[in-house]
Amino acid sequence: MAEVKPCSRFTDFDINLFLAGKHFRLYEKFGSHIMEHEGVKGTYFAVWAPSAKNVSVVGDFNHWNENENVLNVRWDKSGVWEGFIPHVGRGNIYKYKITSHHNNIKTEKADPYARRAEHPPKTASIIWDDAYKWKDENWMSKRKTNNALDAPQSVYEVHLGSWKRHATEDRFMSYLELAEDLVAYVKKMKFTHVELMPIMEFPYDPSWGYQITGYFAPTSRFGYPEEFKYLVDTLHKNDIGIVLDWVPSHFPEDAHGLGYFDGSCLYEHPDRRKGYHHDWKSLIFNYGRNEVKSFLISNALFWLDQYHADGLRVDAVASMLFLDYSRKDGEWEPNIHGGRENLDAVAFIKEMNEAVYANYPDVQNIAEESTAFPMVSRPTFSGGLGFGMKWMMGWMHDTLDYFSKPPIYRQYHQNDLTFSMTYAFSENFLLPLSHDEVVYGKKSILGRMPGDEWQRFANLRLLYSYMFTHPGGKLLFMGCEFGQQNEWNFSQSLDWHLLETEYHQGIQRLVIDLNSLYQSEPALYEKQFSGEGFEWIAYDDHKNSVLVYIRNGNNPKDQVIIACNMTPTPMVNYGIGVPSKGKLKEIFNSDAKRYSGTGDFNNKMITTQKAELHSRNHSAKISIPPLGMVVFKYAKENKPSKKETEEKIQKENSKLKVKSTVTLKKVPPQLEVSSDSRAVKTSAKSTESKTASKIFKKKT
Repeated sequence: MAEVKPCSRFTDFDINLFLAGKHFRLYEKFGSHIMEHEGVKGTYFAVWAPSAKNVSVVGDFNHWNENENVLNVRWDKSGVWEGFIPHVGRGNIYKYKITSHHNNIKTEKADPYARRAEHPPKTASIIWDDAYKWKDENWMSKRKTNNALDAPQSVYEVHLGSWKRHATEDRFMSYLELAEDLVAYVKKMKFTHVELMPIMEFPYDPSWGYQITGYFAPTSRFGYPEEFKYLVDTLHKNDIGIVLDWVPSHFPEDAHGLGYFDGSCLYEHPDRRKGYHHDWKSLIFNYGRNEVKSFLISNALFWLDQYHADGLRVDAVASMLFLDYSRKDGEWEPNIHGGRENLDAVAFIKEMNEAVYANYPDVQNIAEESTAFPMVSRPTFSGGLGFGMKWMMGWMHDTLDYFSKPPIYRQYHQNDLTFSMTYAFSENFLLPLSHDEVVYGKKSILGRMPGDEWQRFANLRLLYSYMFTHPGGKLLFMGCEFGQQNEWNFSQSLDWHLLETEYHQGIQRLVIDLNSLYQSEPALYEKQFSGEGFEWIAYDDHKNSVLVYIRNGNNPKDQVIIACNMTPTPMVNYGIGVPSKGKLKEIFNSDAKRYSGTGDFNNKMITTQKAELHSRNHSAKISIPPLGMVVFKYAKENKPSKKETEEKIQKENSKLKVKSTVTLKKVPPQLEVSSDSRAVKTSAKSTESKTASKIFKKKT
């Protein structure tokens, strides 16, 4: 085997940026790169291991002998080991064998920057490159509009391993198979985006992907990296965006992973009070170390650059922000100001978001943040963390808690629903019904609904209808869209057989139509993050458990009125105040027969009345179905066009001329009859010739 040849892809400027925490394209430098050096084809390797006294590449090309291919350490004290190995290339398997200065500890690690990894339980890295040619130019040219905050954001959250398994072989579906089945399904359901639970390489299936060991490698469970690119490409060609779950909050202690990488706490914080999660039995990144910041920010940009992701959903942000997260007194140390905020993590998050939006201004970074930390989705220049959106966890918990109660008790908990509007516009909120809400004994969303079978499904239809008309973006976890009965199980397919029954088909049709309604009515999305986009009509009718509200868009004519009945008792001739006079047309009814509802409480065209109600000058009487929601919109006035008006005038004039001609034939012109100082005159302009003739004869 050939020895390692001195070679470097780093410039002095690269090293300076890396050490300063400002190099955000490290994946172009570190890792394994197939190249030609001095006329010989081979692979360049580079790894960061500042506490090592020896680093070698071991693999299937040198019989895993640590003495064969020893890398060279750079002279600049950067801790970078590198070198070129001839005749090693695509498909070769390798790891780094590291001997540490700390007690001569030896570690054998997967490449942190590897583009491909072995299928678990195997743990080695694979030398890889691909020449995939993207075909999503049309999507990329318009995604700024599709991902904008004033555009509809309806997200389908997916775990690729359990969305659907291969029916006959009981195995994972491949990226290529998913590109056909998943994309067609999402398009049918009319979601605007797909969010994938982590697809970065991870060793342990029950972690669902949230314990990552290969940050730059799409998991090999479903195929090759270029096949994952094909899946993304196919989504884009069907006008569907893709958001990737990203986990910069923690990583596992697996022997081949980032933990104790060079025999020291390299990526993790050395203080266990800041560097270890007791709940997840995992390590926490050292956000105050510049090289670690460069690693993480480079990883964020990597998925946006190399895989055309349309955004990142950043997991467990709250655990990053607070030093006392899930810790008892004495298990954490306050910051320099005596507070509980992790100042290094706050600075990292801001810098990461700035880098993402500076390089890819047409994507969205979304925070899964469960506390009241201020200004999460506000720009960094105004003191915010810089995310585009934030999950509305409070809304999720309050709403699910409310809907789990039997309707008879809901009159005492009206505030569970109305409370969200007191803070709805403090952030750019995305409303999630996520995977976390259908596991660990919480039941499925349908399983939480009270009552008999009809009421359970009616409640579910009402919940989704309320969600899609509430301000903010929307996210549904897979299976929720057709009423999955059981809790989610990561090791098996969704219960697709349920769609053989009418009730589940009704839920699926409802979600399709709610997506259509959300995307077709500008009032439901144009001002979804602004207080101008929402008005209460009635929020205090707790006795009837009724909510009535207005959603506004940029154009006042797009205004819609929503009425929700949270009880099984139909509300007939229910009076509501309305913004103005006119006619209200029902454009959506969650109780329609199409959704397996009763179909008995439809509203025909309703004319408003000049009668004050709910502090408004006009009102209307409507029907709200049991456990149902209706949406109204003012009917457009059918005013004739200018051309139609002119044509009508010309037609009327033509009729008048014909009538005038007939009059002249029947009545002598210039005839004048007077009687008792009253006169009746006829002329060519008279249209009452018959009456005039009778008067003439009578007077004569």
